[in-house]
Amino acid sequence: MKLFTITSAKNRVDRKTTLFWFRRDLRLNDNAGLYHALRENEDVLSVFIFDTVILNKLENKTDRRIGFILSALRTLKQQLEDAGSTLLVVHADPVDFFKSVRPHAVYTNHDYEPYARQRDENVTKTLSDKGSVLRTYKDQVIFEKSEVVKSDGEPYTVFTPYSRKWKASVNKSDLKGYAVTKYLHHLSKRDPLPFPTAKDIGFEETDNGIAERTIKLPVIRNYHRTRDFPAVQGTSRLSVHLRFGTVSIRRLVQIAYANNETWLNELIWREFYQMILWHFPRVEHGAFKPAYDRMRWRNDVHEFEAWCSGQTGYPIVDAGMRELNATGFMHNRVRMIVASFLTKHLLIDWRWGEAYFASKLLDYDLAANNGGWQWAAGSGCDTAPYFRVFNPALQAQKFDPELKYIRGWIPELDTPDYPKPMVAHAEARERALKQYAAALNN
Repeated sequence: MKLFTITSAKNRVDRKTTLFWFRRDLRLNDNAGLYHALRENEDVLSVFIFDTVILNKLENKTDRRIGFILSALRTLKQQLEDAGSTLLVVHADPVDFFKSVRPHAVYTNHDYEPYARQRDENVTKTLSDKGSVLRTYKDQVIFEKSEVVKSDGEPYTVFTPYSRKWKASVNKSDLKGYAVTKYLHHLSKRDPLPFPTAKDIGFEETDNGIAERTIKLPVIRNYHRTRDFPAVQGTSRLSVHLRFGTVSIRRLVQIAYANNETWLNELIWREFYQMILWHFPRVEHGAFKPAYDRMRWRNDVHEFEAWCSGQTGYPIVDAGMRELNATGFMHNRVRMIVASFLTKHLLIDWRWGEAYFASKLLDYDLAANNGGWQWAAGSGCDTAPYFRVFNPALQAQKFDPELKYIRGWIPELDTPDYPKPMVAHAEARERALKQYAAALNN
């Protein structure tokens, strides 16, 4: 019998069972919530819930993230079975699932997104009504919520002072891993349970949702020299593993301190955006700087479609979009270029681009994606004024001078099949500056 529904799963959980709920932490090692669950209980069953509230909103039934999650869960399930336990996989609304079971307790790790916060409040109430409890722990960041704030208790809204305070605040105990293996004997002893296919949860199988889980120290050591060149394997490519927690942030920060401060700063940027989303959840739908909500975007649908498909006539922009569409990944420097082009050259609402990235990126993270798009649009946490407009041609000359990256994605470059630039840079820049000025000076 398949155990992917509430009905088929609830008889596996009783008042003696403690559940550990895997979410953005798909690993056994150095997992804060799992460590506490195992140390404090003697019958811990692991569960992963394919959240139908989230999945039902995904229109693309070949979403690569489903493939990645399934791959990570297979690894996790095998590790649990090697320890004499198993993984219970459920396809349901989490609140409905917890209404159907009566565990001794549920342990999990914090999630900071607005939907997750509301979901966890609802689960907490549901469990409380049954005489149970939800216990949550900090795991996916070093510092969360208000742990790094100004001297007056207010949150930082500029990265540089935040990063200084972050570095001044961190100590060895913050980076110490959790010895989960010491307590694996407290896992619930169960026979292996069935495992779903993508079709079981309403999706199609994909063959490109797998990302290598390897920490490449030579790349990290040279990160400050190579990170801006998309034709070079100069970035860690660990963002998807951070997103789904298949690697430990504590381990990565230890490595960053030992090898490269520039890479450490990127990890701190991630926490900065998580903190911004926590304190200012309104940024999910509106500008961090409210004045930018007065912006009158052109929002030309045909131009947006050309941008999405990599047919703008600007090679560095088109290469990036084609890479995204084909692989679910885009180099970070190129992300900035394509976002600047959409918002400044085409004057299309940053939320359109943010949503498109959300539908395509394997490493999609609400806080980081939102922060990056608002940075590009000028509406976010950035001291630079709105008139920063990347010149795509100059960006290509600087960061892909031999066109290796561009030609890899645009084989028809320099042929009649490649479109002419859809807008002239100088004219687009002047138009953007006027439009922004008009909106902000109203």
